[in-house]
Amino acid sequence: MAIAKAKAKEKDTITRARESLVPPTLEDPLAAPTPTDSQPLGPYDEALKQGEELRRRPYTAAGVLQIIRQHSKGRMTVWERIDVLQDKGVQPIILYQNWGRNLDGASIVTAILKIRGRDVALYGHDFTVRAGSMDATNGRKLANLIYLAGNRGIPLIGMNDSAGAFVPAGVGGLDGYAEAFTALRKISGVVPSIMCMFGFNAGGGAYLPRQGSFMIQPANTFFGLTGPGVVKSALGEDVTPDDLGGPKVHGASGVTDITVADEVAALRTAQRLLSYLPDSNKVSPPFQPTSDPVDRRTVEIDTLLRKAFNSPAGFNTPFDSSIIIQQVCDHGDYFEIQPDRARNAITAFGRLGGHVVGFVANNSAVASGQIDIDAAYKIARFVRFCSIYNIPVIFMEDTTGFLPGRDQESRGIVQAGRAMLDAIIDLRTPRILLILRNAFGGAYAAFNSYATGADVVLALPTTRVAVMGTAGKEYTYKKELQQVRAAAAKMAEEGTLARIEAGMSAEEARKEAEREATEWLRAQEAEFNRRYEKELMNPREALSLGSISEIVMPTDLRWVLWRNLQFLLDHYEPGPWQSVQREFH
Repeated sequence: MAIAKAKAKEKDTITRARESLVPPTLEDPLAAPTPTDSQPLGPYDEALKQGEELRRRPYTAAGVLQIIRQHSKGRMTVWERIDVLQDKGVQPIILYQNWGRNLDGASIVTAILKIRGRDVALYGHDFTVRAGSMDATNGRKLANLIYLAGNRGIPLIGMNDSAGAFVPAGVGGLDGYAEAFTALRKISGVVPSIMCMFGFNAGGGAYLPRQGSFMIQPANTFFGLTGPGVVKSALGEDVTPDDLGGPKVHGASGVTDITVADEVAALRTAQRLLSYLPDSNKVSPPFQPTSDPVDRRTVEIDTLLRKAFNSPAGFNTPFDSSIIIQQVCDHGDYFEIQPDRARNAITAFGRLGGHVVGFVANNSAVASGQIDIDAAYKIARFVRFCSIYNIPVIFMEDTTGFLPGRDQESRGIVQAGRAMLDAIIDLRTPRILLILRNAFGGAYAAFNSYATGADVVLALPTTRVAVMGTAGKEYTYKKELQQVRAAAAKMAEEGTLARIEAGMSAEEARKEAEREATEWLRAQEAEFNRRYEKELMNPREALSLGSISEIVMPTDLRWVLWRNLQFLLDHYEPGPWQSVQREFH
């Protein structure tokens, strides 16, 4: 009986097991269900729908009308700018996408992009939402991104298009800017930053981007402390936005580093500038292999100098030193910084044998290459940036000195010269000086000589190193010049008497005798000038004292510069600036 019950139970268990088996099927049980209009949404489906709406809200919050208004001003939306800037086919990582009370991103986009394969932190004001203004909380959102860039060691790009603080937020908008100011200052010198200016920016919208490393401003944009309306009400002065804070104003003053034609040009320029910059102060700038031979002969430089110095003006002939930079760089490609400011000095990034190099050159084509206040500050800022971010510097010297005069003294040329000198002395990266022609006085002493820390000093055969130009003959040949001038005065006196005795009137005799004596004296002084140039305005004494290491022929410039640069870089370890931080003005 017990056996029969056990068998019946076993049979019953097998039957139930067979009934519970899932019949074999070719359908995927986890496949997405086919939607039907009659099928009601479950809680899970509702959550997905709301999630997708939240994901799309930052993109659609502005509405079609605001986007049309933005386009009618000739401006792109923040999302369109991101599409231009980032690598194609790579989606950006949007951070804090629903920040703000309205879950719309609070009028500012923060993201991580891929630009030419590199991670870059980016923020962009969304002018279509509340005019891109800053309120009590989105300053913290921006600060979070800035700190992220500094902590992770990635560059920062800002797309500024903001009306400033959000007035209804009260002091909270100012606090938001203050948080962003603080964050950007704290990563300064840690990671480089590039700021693009779009639209109309005032107040905090102008302060914030100028804390960055470089600023790029397209045409038909404005930024400044206040707009024309405030200037009109406060000072009664009528001024256009372009004349108050447009690119021609800021480009000339150096507030803007690069001016371009339009928004697309600004974004493309930011991409190109980024290619010369390192990710952070811990690493070197990106090396880019080149097919341009490092031993390529620079025949064009030889031709330029031959035509210049064999001209009637001789060694006083000005020439544009940017041509020298172009011929030295890989494939003639270089990137000039502040090209609209102080053209008597050129600051630029280029590559030599694939290595990024900073070039600082006097430009005799403008004001004889003399160093004035604007040129000194332009050089100081560029050199300090290179020092912070492990970029070697090649100086090209051709200057008769600092620009004298009442205007320069009253505006502080001594202070500006001190800033340039401080930056050059503090420079910690590999540094080479190439003397093209003139190297006079304090400008020679301050412009990366061996005494101020140069690793290598090279000179062309056309080099003229001296305490001063031909005016130095007054001190070198003082007694001889006194004798010549006394002889000229005696010649004029005797000539006058001789002419009077010959029957000429006293007045005519005096004028003719003085003219003859003056011409004779001028010829004698010209001979002293040539003598001074031959004896003292040359590289010989500097070579004998070790102030110049080597004479380089113009056709060998690229090869010699690369050879010395490669040696210096082989023995340079990139890293943060860790020495004593001296006062800087």
